[in-house]
Amino acid sequence: MNHPIHRVTCFEKVAPHTLTVWFDDGVSQTIDFQPVLKGDLYGPLQDEELFDQVRLDPEVHTLVWPNAADFDPATLHGWPQVAEEMEAMASRWGTTATEPSGHSG
Repeated sequence: MNHPIHRVTCFEKVAPHTLTVWFDDGVSQTIDFQPVLKGDLYGPLQDEELFDQVRLDPEVHTLVWPNAADFDPATLHGWPQVAEEMEAMASRWGTTATEPSGHSG
């Protein structure tokens, strides 16, 4: 099954954990990543300082973070169609040690 190849051309932070992402075909998506920031790979991006270190990788043409987290450009391009599925997958990824542990003092 073939699917179109999309390339991220630029992005802009528009709110906490939210980016507007532009693609080589002129499409843009505003994506709130908060619902999928779970698990070992994406959970650390709940830290806004780390999330804000996002950059555009010139070789793979997608968003990448210093902890090696990234998203397939096709997923980003089709976010409105895949967001619900991504959130469901993220709920199975679980939580990370970066989240509050619930200890009371």
